[in-house]
Amino acid sequence: MLISSVENPKIKEYIKLQQKKYRDKSGKFIVEGMHLVLEAYKCGILEEVILEQDEVIPLDAKIVYVTEEVIKKISTLDHPVPILALCKKKEEQEELGSRVLLLDNIQDPGNLGTIIRSAVAFDIDTIVLSEKTVDLYNPKVVRSTQGMLFHTNIVRRNLKEVINELKQKEIPVYGTKVEYGEDARVVRDRKSYALIVGNEGSGVEEELSALCDQNLYIEMNSNVESLNVGVATSILLYELRGEFHE
Repeated sequence: MLISSVENPKIKEYIKLQQKKYRDKSGKFIVEGMHLVLEAYKCGILEEVILEQDEVIPLDAKIVYVTEEVIKKISTLDHPVPILALCKKKEEQEELGSRVLLLDNIQDPGNLGTIIRSAVAFDIDTIVLSEKTVDLYNPKVVRSTQGMLFHTNIVRRNLKEVINELKQKEIPVYGTKVEYGEDARVVRDRKSYALIVGNEGSGVEEELSALCDQNLYIEMNSNVESLNVGVATSILLYELRGEFHE
């Protein structure tokens, strides 16, 4: 069966998922493009493939065929692709693990996507998003993670409570203020740690920064005032990981 009308109830539900309130209410979201569809399928969260007519995909999944015009309405891309999928949100795991990344009010979807990819690359067990951090299932975030959001535990929690929980487990919490900071290269090869990074403009909130055991900084050319938060986080995660491998 081919759906050709954007007034179709199923299509209306797909389109609503462009908005955060409907993603939150339904627990579902849309991914776009073959790579993300395959990653979602491998992780068991894919519910329906939305395929433009005459396209083929070798997956054992429910397929909804639609016209190009319908694809354009569902898609959030300037140049829509012929394959999308309806997915259910991942379940959050309560256990944080021993290597934790805390994100305080990150607002740019591209930055969050970059950070998630680096967190997976450098063996972070859990990413904790503050209550004000951009929505994990924002279409731009999903695209910029290149599917890596499906491969790590990501939760949304109160960061102060999480830091206190980590301290009870004797996991050191590193901040990212330059003042009185330690060169990140000095604290390499940590088997357990938490790192907190802050908002693009204002950094980590003072109340949270005061709870950190130590601040880290990245040694760099004095002509450079600061780095993009995605780049800085990637460097810090690399240094903290060092030569350690499980």
